[in-house]
Amino acid sequence: MIQKEGKVKNQSKNLMVHLSLLVFVLLAIGPILVIVINSFKTTEGIFSGPLKLPDSKTFSLEGFKRAVENGNFIKNYFNSTVITLGSTFLTVVCSCLAAYGITEYTTKLSSMIAGLFTVGIMLPVTLGTVVILKMMVRFHLLNTHLSLILVYVGICVPLGVILMVTNFRTVSNDLKEAARIDGANEFKTFLIVLPLVMPGVAAVAAITMLPIWNDLWFPLILTTGPQTQTLTLGIQQFVGVHTNDWEALIASLVLGAIPLILLFTLFSKQFIKGLSDGYSK
Repeated sequence: MIQKEGKVKNQSKNLMVHLSLLVFVLLAIGPILVIVINSFKTTEGIFSGPLKLPDSKTFSLEGFKRAVENGNFIKNYFNSTVITLGSTFLTVVCSCLAAYGITEYTTKLSSMIAGLFTVGIMLPVTLGTVVILKMMVRFHLLNTHLSLILVYVGICVPLGVILMVTNFRTVSNDLKEAARIDGANEFKTFLIVLPLVMPGVAAVAAITMLPIWNDLWFPLILTTGPQTQTLTLGIQQFVGVHTNDWEALIASLVLGAIPLILLFTLFSKQFIKGLSDGYSK
């Protein structure tokens, strides 16, 4: 009887957990589905029944057509891709190298540096917008991809370092000592250890790409030219003072979200494992 009661309690707990997760999934996916559904509608269909599926009267692909043709979409997409990939690559490289150095050389200086990275996470970078703008003007970097890449690397490296420090600490010291005994220098030892912390690398890459791809503040300030503006900045042209092109706006949002959805679908396991290793140690 006791065993049966225990099984019933466990089953009820599991049921409540699964129901709770289902509710959270619906809350997370629901708005995305609404946006996707409305991207295939006319403006009248969007406002007359935003939760309804498109039918023969409301179905339209004009939003996607105008988003691609009138929104400089291909060029903006290319700019966002270059800036996001470049920033992510440099962030991962800098974070891994800095975290490895902090982990291996435990001195007072390394503790102070780690503390400065922690402070870097807490400080809002937008407060330094004026200073950043003056620096970019001084070095003639306005309306260039490099201006955004440098800013994003500076923003994302502190969190990436903290995550990678905790991941590097999970690696056995015996492996590193064995590599050094075999004649490997510090950089080769780093390369030997790096595959063991790839979940952390994937997590850093994922949490770096998402805010960079969706950012509007710094592109609005540093890359306003038509040849360098990003996708999020280009989407703003469908928002007018008096009228909005809702069909093109929603279609652009759907097209812009595709790379991020594919990223998290393909690397979800590594992302979750990297975050759990980074925050739990």
